[in-house]
Amino acid sequence: MTKSTILTGITTTGTPHLGNYVGAIRPAIEASKDANANPFYFLADYHALIKCSEPEKVRQSSLEIAATWLALGLDTKNATFYRQSDIPEIMELTWMLTCVTAKGLMNRSHAYKAVVAENEASANNDPDKGITMGLFSYPILMAADMLIFNAHKVPVGKDQLQHIEMARDIASRFNHIYGEHFALPEAIVGENAATLLGLDGRKMSKSYNNTIPLFAPEKKLKKLINKIKTNSLEPGEPKDPTGCTLFSTYQAFATAAEVADIRQRYAEGIAWGEMKKVLFEHINEHIIPARERYEALIKEPDHIEQQLQEGAEKARAITAPFLLELRKAVGIAKIG
Repeated sequence: MTKSTILTGITTTGTPHLGNYVGAIRPAIEASKDANANPFYFLADYHALIKCSEPEKVRQSSLEIAATWLALGLDTKNATFYRQSDIPEIMELTWMLTCVTAKGLMNRSHAYKAVVAENEASANNDPDKGITMGLFSYPILMAADMLIFNAHKVPVGKDQLQHIEMARDIASRFNHIYGEHFALPEAIVGENAATLLGLDGRKMSKSYNNTIPLFAPEKKLKKLINKIKTNSLEPGEPKDPTGCTLFSTYQAFATAAEVADIRQRYAEGIAWGEMKKVLFEHINEHIIPARERYEALIKEPDHIEQQLQEGAEKARAITAPFLLELRKAVGIAKIG
């Protein structure tokens, strides 16, 4: 039976938070242990340069994200875990793909269109103000990430479906010109992936500055949970768990029986202070073992680097020969 190649990238621009964990990291860690799959996980550090021009932040984020995945039990024997920048074939393929990609396709990129719309809404004379070629053409780099490994499946949220569609369009165009070299990747849409709300009730996101770091120390975790916005209902008044940040966060870490118990306590009018205490204790207990492993790994960057280098070696065993094949296909070869 042919194993299905599954690929996931993590942009190195911040510290992993609870929303990242329940929405993407936890299901991906489980998938890394699937013997019937060929999973690839990478630190997308070149992608980070599109929106972050702070070198130390990119370096620190790379360390924290790698430590997080390893601390949570990523199976590096089954999965290939690597840093994007350690695979030079990705960048070379990006240029090959750039040369077959229509500008009109890039014009339709949601990220590009959003910034243009924002500029126009602010009556800016230049609709392209602040737009770099990195932002404009990054879907091509994303396509190269997938196509260099001929990924069959790429887990994404609904907001990223366009990236898979673009990668398929680019791959089809290349195949049409140079022959069949690329499989067309398919999106795996996480319909059931949990989306956590942040401190202010909006989706938990670094962009909103409303996150709770996954491995925040106990005191900080407690302080942040106490900051979560609630309504003004008094203790003893029945409370509706629907749309409640405290309840939905608890639900993401609890069993069905535990959720049913908390739902009953909401009906009985649990005080918000009490619910925050319950939530803190539950999450803290859940992450203590991984937090301890994470803190130990952060102090051993050489060990993390070794893991990434071993992953890069596994990855390049695939990408290096494939890139030679692609070079030959486009006519880049030794003379004679």
